[in-house]
Amino acid sequence: MVTGEPIPVEKSEGSTVIGATINRTGSFRFRATRVGKETMLAQIIEMVRQAQSSKAPIQRTVDKVSAYFVPAVLIVSVVTFMIWYTFGPSPVLVYAVITMVTVLVIACPCALGLATPTSLMVGIGKGAENGILIRTGDALETAHRIDAVVLDKTGTVTRGQPSLTDLIPIGDNTDTDVLLMAASVERGSEHPLGEAIVRAAADKDLVLTDPESFAAVPGRGVEAVVGGHAVVLGTLSLMAERGVDPELAEPHLENLSVQGKTAVALAVDGELIGVLAVADTLKEDSVEAIARLHRMGLEVVMLTGDNHRTAQAIAGQVGIDRVLAEVLPDQKADQIRLLQAEDKTVAMVGDGINDAPALAQADVGLAMGTGTDVAMESGDVTLVKGSLTGVATAIELSKATMRNVYQNLVGALAYNTLGIPIAAGILYPTFGILLSPLIAGAAMAFSSVTVVSNANRLRRFTPTHHDPGEEET
Repeated sequence: MVTGEPIPVEKSEGSTVIGATINRTGSFRFRATRVGKETMLAQIIEMVRQAQSSKAPIQRTVDKVSAYFVPAVLIVSVVTFMIWYTFGPSPVLVYAVITMVTVLVIACPCALGLATPTSLMVGIGKGAENGILIRTGDALETAHRIDAVVLDKTGTVTRGQPSLTDLIPIGDNTDTDVLLMAASVERGSEHPLGEAIVRAAADKDLVLTDPESFAAVPGRGVEAVVGGHAVVLGTLSLMAERGVDPELAEPHLENLSVQGKTAVALAVDGELIGVLAVADTLKEDSVEAIARLHRMGLEVVMLTGDNHRTAQAIAGQVGIDRVLAEVLPDQKADQIRLLQAEDKTVAMVGDGINDAPALAQADVGLAMGTGTDVAMESGDVTLVKGSLTGVATAIELSKATMRNVYQNLVGALAYNTLGIPIAAGILYPTFGILLSPLIAGAAMAFSSVTVVSNANRLRRFTPTHHDPGEEET
C-alpha cells in the first residue's frame, strides 16, 4: 500500500508494519507506536492538503487581455465623444453621444468573455466521451504545457496483480506436469505467488489434486504431499534443506531474478522437475501509450516504491529511460518538486495511496479510475478506463482546446480592432458612413455566435493513436 511492491514484503520480529496493510500468513502481535495524526495515512493526507494549497491558481488568458482591453475601450469611447463634440456636424451632442454609444456597444467583450469558457466546456465534455474526467478547466488549460510525465509502476504501467510469466520444465517433465503439481500444492495458499500459479492452471482447465499435510515455510516456500508424492516449492535454500540438488535450477532462477521476476523451484520426491516465475505484468497498452508520449516529445519518468531491479526491468520493457525506485510517498512529492524546479510542467500518473502526495504536487495529477479513492481525490483528472493511453489523449485534447481558445481570442480581438474605428466614425469624413448602434449591436451578437460555433468544432476532436502525423482539429 505504501511502498508499491506487488508481492508481499517479508517481516520479522522487530520490523515496522504500517496500519491498514494486510498480513497474508499466520498471525502476530504488534505494538502501536503511532496513532491519530502520527500514522502514515494521516501524514499522507496532510501532505496532499499542503500540496493542493500550494498550487498557484492559473490566470486565464482572457483575464489578462481584458485587464488592458476594457480600460482601452472606455478611453477610446471618451476620446470619440470629445472629437465629435468638438469637430462634428450639428447637432454635435447627438452625433457625439451616438458614436460614443456605438463604440461601447460594438466593443462589448461578450465574445472575449465567451472565448475561453465555451472551449473549455466543450473540451471537458469531449474528455468525458473518451473516458477522461477533468475536474477543473485549469487542469485542461495546464495540460497543453506539460514537459514531463511521471508514471507510477504498480497498477499504472503494470496490472498490479502478479501473474505466472515463465514455466521451465527440467528433465523429461512437461509444462503441464510442472504447472499441475505446483498449482495442486498452492491450491489452499493465500500468497499472491501461489494464487497466480493456481489462476494459470485454471486458465488451462487443469484438474487439481487436494494437497495433504500442507505447510508454509515463511519467506521461503511451501511443501505438501500431493497424490502420495512429497512436493517442495520455494527458494534454493529451501531445496538444499530438503536434500534437493539445486544445481539445474540455479541458472534459470538467476536469469529470471535479473528480469525482476519472483522465481521458485519445484521438486517432487527429492528431484527438481521445474522452475516457475511470477511477476506483475504490463498492461496491454502500456508500451504503445509510452511510445505515443515519446512521439509527442515528452520526457517519461518512472517513480516507484518498488526495488531498483524490478523497476529497471519493467522500464526496459516499455522504453522508459529514467527510473526513480524505492521512493517513499513523501519523497515522491519531493521528486515532483525537483522536476518543477527545472522549469518543467509536470504531470503525475498514479493509482495508489502512496501516489496521492505526488498527484497533488504535480501541475496536473492524473489518477487511474481503477485505483484508490485517495488517489482519485488528489488528482485533477481521472482516467476512467485505467489505461495509460488516456494520458496522451488528455494532453492532445488540452492542446486542441487551447488552440481553439486562441482562435476565439484572436477572432474576437480582430473583430474589435476593425469594428471600433468604424464605430468611432473613421469612415465618415471620406465616405460619409456612420455606423448605427443597432447595426453595432447585431455585429456584436454575431461575433459571439462565431465564437460559440468555433468552440463547437472541438466536438470533432479524435485522439491520435498509431499515426503520429495525424493532427486533431
